Amino acid sequence: MKSWFSSNGPAISKKILRLLPSLGLVVTASVGLDHIDLSECQRRGVAVANARNLFSEDVADMAVGLLLDVVRKISASDQFMRQGLWPTSGDYPLGSKLGGKRVGIVGLGNIGTQVAKRLEAMGCNISYNSRHPKPSVSYKFYPLVAELATNSDILVICCALTDQTRHLINKEVLSKLGKEGVIVNVGRGALIDEKELVRRLVEGEIGGAGLDVFENEPNVPKELFDLDNVVLSPHGAMSTEESFMDLCELIVANLEAFFSNKPLVSPFVKD
Repeated sequence: MKSWFSSNGPAISKKILRLLPSLGLVVTASVGLDHIDLSECQRRGVAVANARNLFSEDVADMAVGLLLDVVRKISASDQFMRQGLWPTSGDYPLGSKLGGKRVGIVGLGNIGTQVAKRLEAMGCNISYNSRHPKPSVSYKFYPLVAELATNSDILVICCALTDQTRHLINKEVLSKLGKEGVIVNVGRGALIDEKELVRRLVEGEIGGAGLDVFENEPNVPKELFDLDNVVLSPHGAMSTEESFMDLCELIVANLEAFFSNKPLVSPFVKD
């Protein structure tokens, strides 16, 4: 087998790669590459192509949508209406204004930049944490995520999952974000210590969360289901008709390039 198409599972591990000595290309439908043993691919000379920035705008839209939903209580007030509670319970509790909020973005790559662009236009004050400062932006850079959380009302998680970023959002970071803080995750579930986040949400130690990704998908902590300050999405931030049509074209283009001995259209290049 010369090429392998992956839709984010199963894991393309060292063991799997050993069984495919003729493999020359892995094409994945995802932006994230945490399901692929990149070091082993590089060692074996196996090229890897991913979706690159194809989903960036759609994922950024979802991040903003989740955030708006949480702070303005849109889904919760929708349920309030559907249960017929307005006539008997009066007005629904107030939400919070988004404009003026301090938003910390964890991972100012393609997606993070698009999130920042949207939220800046809505009047938010943007700062960020990334592997390196970005000279092209004027946003304040914090080298430590805990420091970013201390100076933010909201954290939006957009970075890639690696061994170094697993549980990047831990007890310390969540504590620094504070009781009124809101967290949105459109990266990978394991970027957050999920058990600690769930505990804090249940016990009222954090203001709310908008989650598109989870640590053990498709399993979602049941404790989240009854919380009005939590908005859930089934890892669908990139799922639009338009993006999937573009993805199909990109996959075909990469395969055609590989079998024609031409440069890949969206190759993964290690930093």
